[in-house]
Amino acid sequence: MKKNRFIFVTFVILALIALILWLTQSPTTFRRSMSDFTLNDSSNVTRIFMSDKNNNSVSLTKISSGKWLVNEKYPAQKLTVEMLLKTMVGIEVQQPVANAAHDNIVKELAVNSVKVEIYQWVYRIDLFGVIRWFPHEKLTKVYYVGGATPSNLGCFMLLENSSEPFIVSLPGFRGFVSPRYSPIEKYWRDYNIFKKTIPEIAIVKVEIPATPDYSYEVRNNGKNKFSLISLTDHSEIPDYDTLKILNFLSGFRNLNYEALLNDMDKARKDSILASQPFIIITLTDTAGVSKTIKTYHKQGPEGQTDLQGIPLPYDLDRLYASVNDGQDFTIIQYYTFDKVLRPKSFFLREMTKKK
Repeated sequence: MKKNRFIFVTFVILALIALILWLTQSPTTFRRSMSDFTLNDSSNVTRIFMSDKNNNSVSLTKISSGKWLVNEKYPAQKLTVEMLLKTMVGIEVQQPVANAAHDNIVKELAVNSVKVEIYQWVYRIDLFGVIRWFPHEKLTKVYYVGGATPSNLGCFMLLENSSEPFIVSLPGFRGFVSPRYSPIEKYWRDYNIFKKTIPEIAIVKVEIPATPDYSYEVRNNGKNKFSLISLTDHSEIPDYDTLKILNFLSGFRNLNYEALLNDMDKARKDSILASQPFIIITLTDTAGVSKTIKTYHKQGPEGQTDLQGIPLPYDLDRLYASVNDGQDFTIIQYYTFDKVLRPKSFFLREMTKKK
C-alpha cells in the first residue's frame, strides 16, 4: 500500500512538472536559451562589467543599496546606473536576425560590440524563495550588444556561446538601447564635487591669487555662529552679513562639474594648469576631510564682447577646474558655482566696506 502511494505521489509530481514546463514554454520558433537577455531581478545584481574591442572597460560595483562604484574608485551616477538596470529588466526580443543578414551581423558583433557580464547574489539552495542557503556571487549572464537596426528601433544582441543573434528592443522606448551599455568610464562617474550641508562643514577657505586681499576663510562654529577670517593677516572680521554667509555655505549642498576633460590635449591642459588659478576653494568637513578645487579662466568664444563692443578675454559662462587632488580636469559653469565664487568684500556690511 505504501509503495503504491509513493508511486502515485511521484507520478503526480512529475505530471505537474511536465505541465508547468509545457505551459511556460515560449510559443516562438527560437529557443529561450538562445535569447534569454532579460534580467528577472535587478535587486540582487552585485556587479556589471562591460568592455569593447577598443580596450575600453568599466566595472560597476554595488557597495550598498542605491550606491555604486565605477572601477572600484569613483562614485557612480545613481540615475544612470538605475537606467541601465531598468533596461536590463525591460528589454525584449523582437525576432531572430533574418537568415540573409545572419553572417554579416555575427561578423559585425565580433568586431563592434560591447561585452556585458552580469553578476548576481544567488543561493546554492533556494526553495521557492522561502528557504535560502549558501549565498554567493555568481556570473549569471554574458551577452554582446551591437549597433542599431536600420529602423533605429532596436539593436542586435548575441548571447555568449550562441551563434544566433537577435533584434532586441525596450517596449515603450522609441530608439535603441546600445548607448546605455557604454564601456567608457567617464560616462558613469558621478559629476559631484561638493555635497555638504552647513552642519557638515567646518571650514571653507577661498584664495584669490590675483587679489590676495580678497581671500578669506569662513569657520562654522555651530548654532548659526561663524567666523570670517582675512587671509592676508589672519585677523577676524567682526562685522559681516550673516545671511550672506549662510547662503554661501548652503551653496556647497550639491555642486557638480559639467564635463570631464581628462582626455584634452596634454600640452593644452598643462598650459592651463601652469597658469595662475582664478579662485581656489578648500572645504574641510567636520570629520577633518578636505577637498580642494582650483579654477582657471577659460578663453572666451570668438566674437564675445561687452556692451561697448570690446572683446572679452574670458568666457563668461564657464571655467576650467582641477578637482580630486588634481586627478581630474573638468569644466564648470558660473551659473552653478557663482554662489561660492565670492570675494571677501561680498560678506561685509556697507559701513564696514566704507571704512
